[in-house]
Amino acid sequence: MLSGGAPLSEDTQYFMNVCMCCPVIQGYGLTETCGGGTICNLWDKTCGRAGAPIGCTEVKLASWEEGGYTPYDKPNPRGEVILGGANITMGYFKMPEKTKESFYVDRYGQRWFHTGDIGEMDTDGSLRIIDRKKDLVKLHAGEYVALGKVESVLSRCSLVESVCVYADAGTTYVVALIVPRAKEMAALAKSLNLNPNDMEALCENPTIVNKVMQLIETTGKSEKLEKFEMPKKIKLCKEAWTPETDLVTQSLKLKRRNIATFYAQSIRAMYT
Repeated sequence: MLSGGAPLSEDTQYFMNVCMCCPVIQGYGLTETCGGGTICNLWDKTCGRAGAPIGCTEVKLASWEEGGYTPYDKPNPRGEVILGGANITMGYFKMPEKTKESFYVDRYGQRWFHTGDIGEMDTDGSLRIIDRKKDLVKLHAGEYVALGKVESVLSRCSLVESVCVYADAGTTYVVALIVPRAKEMAALAKSLNLNPNDMEALCENPTIVNKVMQLIETTGKSEKLEKFEMPKKIKLCKEAWTPETDLVTQSLKLKRRNIATFYAQSIRAMYT
């Protein structure tokens, strides 16, 4: 049995292998690669991997400094997955800038495509998809969410200083990590007869969280976010996101992987 179209979680793959009493394997590819990229061998009993390159495809891993991935990582090389071969499309129809951004031809005439996926190459040559460079995420039910778009909308909320929207292919809804504006939080606290100087307590206060959630929902609706784009749950963060905390770059771009790791427990709680 072959699974494709969206990542199959390791737990689900293991469960299906046991219940179906037959090999359940994964393939990896994109529309831009005519569907093909990598596929697991039938005798590969491991789970959570995308397999080795198919005959017409080559795979390269490129460093992504912002995410902290390089082909020189130990124990296995990691980086953005770049696929090359005769199966790579010529580009996007009437979108020359997007084509130039995503495709290139090397000095040997081979065409390559930047997938935006982050992969890890195991010692046996099998690819494992571990992260996403682009901010476009496909939810479990198939909806596509542009994390950057949602963050841009939510940042217009008066109480939001910084926001990181989180979702992955194994989730059914979006959540958000929010650093609130201190001045606006203090004003909200005073209106609720709460101590405006205890940011940690305010961030954990259910009444405050509900108020912020209401403002987030109002902002999202006014900007016409789709229902599946709206965060179902939020976490208010007391920590400042600065280059010193390693949660943003020097230019204040989000380090999604670092943020997800730092708030891993909170993210798990929002999905339970």
